[in-house]
Amino acid sequence: MKALISVSDKTGVVEFARELVALGWEILSTSGTMKLLRESGVPVTSVSDITGFPEICDGRVKTLHPKIHGALLARRDIPEHMKALKDNGIETIDLVCVNLYPFRETIAKPDVTMEDAVEHIDIGGPSMLRSSAKNWESVTVVCNPDDYATILSEIKATGNTTRETRLKLSAKAYTHTAEYDIAIATYMRAQAGLNEKLFLEYDLKQELRYGENPHQQAKFYSSAEAEPFSLATAGQLNGKELSYNNIQDANATLNIAREFDEPFCVGVKHMNPCGSAVGKTIAEAWKKAYEADKTSIFGGIVAANREIDLETAQMLKPIFLEIVMAPSFAPDALELLCTKKNLRVLKVDMSKDNAVRKQYVSMNGGMLVQDRDSDIKPVSAGQCVTETKPTESQLADMEFAWKIVKHVKSNAIVVAKDGMTYGVGAGQMNRVGSAEIALKQAATTLKEEGRDINAEGLVLASDGFFPFNDVVALAAEYGIKAIVQPGGSIRDEDSIKLANEKGITMLFTGERHFKH
Repeated sequence: MKALISVSDKTGVVEFARELVALGWEILSTSGTMKLLRESGVPVTSVSDITGFPEICDGRVKTLHPKIHGALLARRDIPEHMKALKDNGIETIDLVCVNLYPFRETIAKPDVTMEDAVEHIDIGGPSMLRSSAKNWESVTVVCNPDDYATILSEIKATGNTTRETRLKLSAKAYTHTAEYDIAIATYMRAQAGLNEKLFLEYDLKQELRYGENPHQQAKFYSSAEAEPFSLATAGQLNGKELSYNNIQDANATLNIAREFDEPFCVGVKHMNPCGSAVGKTIAEAWKKAYEADKTSIFGGIVAANREIDLETAQMLKPIFLEIVMAPSFAPDALELLCTKKNLRVLKVDMSKDNAVRKQYVSMNGGMLVQDRDSDIKPVSAGQCVTETKPTESQLADMEFAWKIVKHVKSNAIVVAKDGMTYGVGAGQMNRVGSAEIALKQAATTLKEEGRDINAEGLVLASDGFFPFNDVVALAAEYGIKAIVQPGGSIRDEDSIKLANEKGITMLFTGERHFKH
């Protein structure tokens, strides 16, 4: 029995080859792998000795030879195939252990040249994997060191791998070459300026009990590229399995938390924030966020952008929540939260980065792709379009509200003050409807505290422009003193005029944040 071993990832390969030799196998190899095996005391035959032809072109050509591919592709159950091997002095190869040049790792380097990238495109490796995988009935093909133990165990037990294992390994080999080709094609097409194809690669992370509704099947796949603020790489420290809706809501929650550098907490229901706040500490931020909407947070999802300490955990514990997420948990806080066996506690990487990433949205028969709405224009006094100018505290409140309204389903209105939401209006068919919801909610919250909304001087943020002045009129009825919106309506002057009449300061950011 012969095994051809030629790998870039040399994890465990010496031990694997040594075990095969002990089981009576002959090892064939090339270049670096052959050198490593010989230095480790493993007897190995050079592929060049088999082919009778040296490696040429700086190693670009070494296994592309009939004595290799004939040995792999010949079907053992077809006499004519076996006669052809005998007539041409070819001996069968029964196992191929190959993984490929590190192309992904090469192009990930910030200073990589195209020349360097091209030199890391493997040719012989994929060819051997595909030949072996095609003839899986007779040839064992392995491209992942994780499979070495299974292969050795079966060979020790029966002298060869099982048919079932060979089929699985064949599928893995084709997957390995497909992923490799996708990486190369994506890179080369980018270099050539071609964009009419889209290749995506995701790995199954979790089988879900069901989807959005119990009659829908669902799975959770993770991207090959890890990133912060992601459920795909979060560590679950407690609680039940995440559901489809949990994952959707938690993703929305993390996107909101990403906006803030100061201590911040947010509660989310159905992908909309119901209470959000900043504070001097994470405990203060959570207290304010909870006070913003004690009713809607029931059964919600919470994210904090700082470690959750015991004080915060003590406030969280009495509330029915689905998920609590943070970059870390103090040991005593985690112990307390874990006393609620169903509460999902997730540790999430919340380090900031500036990468521009894509957003993919499936639709019937197609897919939409856009840049994620990751950036946000800072609120500033220079954006003021009214006679009444903003105060520093109003600017801070509008900045806070502007960051929150970006993540509310359109049409979106957020009412806030002192780094805390008081009202959120989401997803209405007209903007004044969302404003009514947000303003009435703010009035109710303040009334419960014995306060009058008209005396508070709250700010209002809108994700889109005002096509009419009706939102300004409604805001004035509730005592709103500052408004931030994108601007850009052909009737902007109507809103500006009314804001001037009511003594409201209004900012146009020149940037909208629709969230459909």
